Amino acid sequence: MSEPGNWFESNPQWFKTAVFYEIHTRAFFDGNDDGSGDFRGLQQKLDYLQWLGIDCIWLLPFYPSPLRDGGYD
Repeated sequence: MSEPGNWFESNPQWFKTAVFYEIHTRAFFDGNDDGSGDFRGLQQKLDYLQWLGIDCIWLLPFYPSPLRDGGYD
């Protein structure tokens, strides 16, 4: 994972070689033992995702959707 800052300005095509990992937060990892994945669980697994070679996390919607636009709104 990259350091915060303006790294993308020096390499605007970074995404062409990046490894993306799509995560449905609610189903990924339960960090507080309530039976559902959550941001605490995602945070606990960041080192593991980095070890896997993931460059970028693509979060699926984590808020209720009015189900317009196929749920991508």
